[in-house]
This record gives sequence, structure tokens and C-alpha cells, in this order.
Amino acid sequence: MATALQNLSTYDSSGFIDISEKRFGLVVAEWNRELTDTLSAGAYETLLKHGAKPENVFRNTVPGSFELTLGAQLLAQHEEVDAVICLGVVIKGDTKHDDYICHAVAQGLTTVGLKYNKPVIFGLVTTNTLEQAWDRAGGQHGNKGVEAAVAAIQMLGF
Repeated sequence: MATALQNLSTYDSSGFIDISEKRFGLVVAEWNRELTDTLSAGAYETLLKHGAKPENVFRNTVPGSFELTLGAQLLAQHEEVDAVICLGVVIKGDTKHDDYICHAVAQGLTTVGLKYNKPVIFGLVTTNTLEQAWDRAGGQHGNKGVEAAVAAIQMLGF
């Protein structure tokens, strides 16, 4: 597992571009809200730490992780949005729903990013248990929201 090898909140910011005039859209799933709020806070704080202005970071919510794709598209279609960060949590249950949701979101976000030629970041926590999800929402493996914000900044400098 990748997060066992590297903390999600540890990164090198030495090559970051100036993001003070960049605009970021956060799309956050309401399902597993306590977790997704923590991911969102990590992303937001990371963007501000590296120079984003609070008025240039927008948060929109969608019901669940499956809806992240449309939420991302609705933001990405706006020329003034430079990057979209999508945050959600899918925990494996008794059925294979998690496989279908995760695959659909990954494919959908890739398509949106390519369609609008801008970073659309996959910040989806996909775990087997609630404990593992908390480990990736500020716990022992860091915060996936931080990692997603860092990815957005890095991609804007590409």
C-alpha cells in the first residue's frame, strides 16, 4: 500500500509556482461527511499556505463520491477556474459497490480533465475500513486532501 510508504501530508514545495492569482474549485462528497470535511480542510489550508487567496478557493458539495465527476465538470467548464480538486471517501462494504464507484469516478475525472485541459485531481480515499479512512484523513498516513492540493499546485506548474 502506497500510503504505508509515504505520508500523504509530506511533500517538497521548493518547485511550486506562484498560485496567488490561481482559482481552485473543491468538489466535496457529503457521504462520510466527517471524513470529507477533514480532507477539505486539509486541501484548503494547504492552498492558503502556498499563496492562494481565500476568495479564490470555492467549495461545492455533491451527495456522494459518484457525483464528483459531474461536480468537477460543472466547475471545470468555467474558464476562470484553474484547477479542480475532488474529495470523497469510499469504504468497502458487503457488496462490490466500491469497485464500481471508484472506477467510474477515476474514469470520469480523467475525462473531465482532458476535456477542459486543466488539472482535475482525484482525491478519493478508498479503503477497506473506517479506521483506514481516518488514517488517511489526518491520521497516521497524513491527509489525502493535502496531497490532492499539492498535486493541483504541481500540475499548474507543469
